Amino acid sequence: MKHKHLAVALGAALSFSFAASAFAVDSQERVIIKFKQGKRANVEQTISAVGGRMHLRLDRQDALAVSVPKMALAGLRNNPNIEYVEVDQKRYAMAQVSPYGIAQVQAPQAVSAGADGTGIKVCIIDSGIKSDHEDFAGIAMTGQSGQNWGDDSCGHGTHVAGTIAAANNNLGVVGVSPGKVSLHIVKVFDGSSCGWSYSSSLIAAANECANAGAKIISMSLGGGGSSTTESNGFASLYSQGVLSIAAAGNDGNSTMSYPASYDSVMSVAAVDSANAKADFSQYNSQVEVAAPGVGILSTYPLRDAAVTVNGAGFIVSALDASVQGSSSGALVDGGKCLSAGSWSGKTVLCERGDIAFADKATNAKNGGATGVIIYNNAPGGFGGSGASTIPAVTMSQEDGQQLLGSLGQTAFVSTVAETDANGYAYLDGTSMATPHVSGVAA
Repeated sequence: MKHKHLAVALGAALSFSFAASAFAVDSQERVIIKFKQGKRANVEQTISAVGGRMHLRLDRQDALAVSVPKMALAGLRNNPNIEYVEVDQKRYAMAQVSPYGIAQVQAPQAVSAGADGTGIKVCIIDSGIKSDHEDFAGIAMTGQSGQNWGDDSCGHGTHVAGTIAAANNNLGVVGVSPGKVSLHIVKVFDGSSCGWSYSSSLIAAANECANAGAKIISMSLGGGGSSTTESNGFASLYSQGVLSIAAAGNDGNSTMSYPASYDSVMSVAAVDSANAKADFSQYNSQVEVAAPGVGILSTYPLRDAAVTVNGAGFIVSALDASVQGSSSGALVDGGKCLSAGSWSGKTVLCERGDIAFADKATNAKNGGATGVIIYNNAPGGFGGSGASTIPAVTMSQEDGQQLLGSLGQTAFVSTVAETDANGYAYLDGTSMATPHVSGVAA
């Protein structure tokens, strides 16, 4: 799972006029802080001193997304280095290795037989795409005029596109049609969590796809309630030879979701790596097909963690509630990290199993470790939940076993999130199943 160009953001922590320990975690509030030009370092020092936690650096906006004690907000708003502090508002939406889904839909056999999607245009209606992601290099790509379609602020559309088309280039992941199809991007979602769109916007987007010459429309989206205008629009596109494919929905019941449940749209449910129905997947009389939708690794424009060993980068995920920071130390094998070892100044490699992730991280910390990497005890990667006071990440079994051959080398671990990055992420949903079908159709 090696990939290049891993950038690392480092956090700073200096003393301030009062103790951060005075504030409980449950009294914190997530906010966006806009700092004055050239004052980022000063503001980061202040955030660290008051017991804040870094989430994102928004370099283009000269801003930081952080959680800070509510009692510190007044002081931050009066800080001469800060322009403003505002609530980080919640927004809502529907979420190189060969990920397991690629083999599961038999894409390699189709590609080897020459049915690789060459000459087919797939239109993705979603949140845009990080068009300069390393795994899209060389892919023919267009988008709706007048849109910022080449930018993806929430990552959903980039993840979908990677499953369809990520190039076979020794970086990151590979798609169902690896670098062969051409893509046309129409953006209907925006914001850090995608937000929402409307049925009128969706059918307008579908018309744009047809006008651009797309044979397939991929829609990892949907909602309750049908629309006559929308239904008629997709029926018209179907009669013109355009295949529209949409997510069945993630409510885990038999209710209908649209546009997937129109007769003219192919509805896609989700299964896991064992071909069992995902517990979140909707199921009803309009579902035509199911595809991999659980723990799908694909391209992403954000990165919440990074690991570099001897110059090689690895795809990892930050352990939920891990401290936001970075560390480096010689790599050591901690086994399953069931107890503290003699690991002063080291980066500890722990295998998953037997005890909680947080307990492994605590044992590593108690043994003097500066960072911890927890690798899977089964094929593939995973995400983990648990608090850690040292940078803690999760990694695939394959990469963890590879690192066992690099013991003694310096391992750099970062859990500071990066925006606009060549990232990769594991996501669940019928949204992840849909692009598998779209790629197969191509």
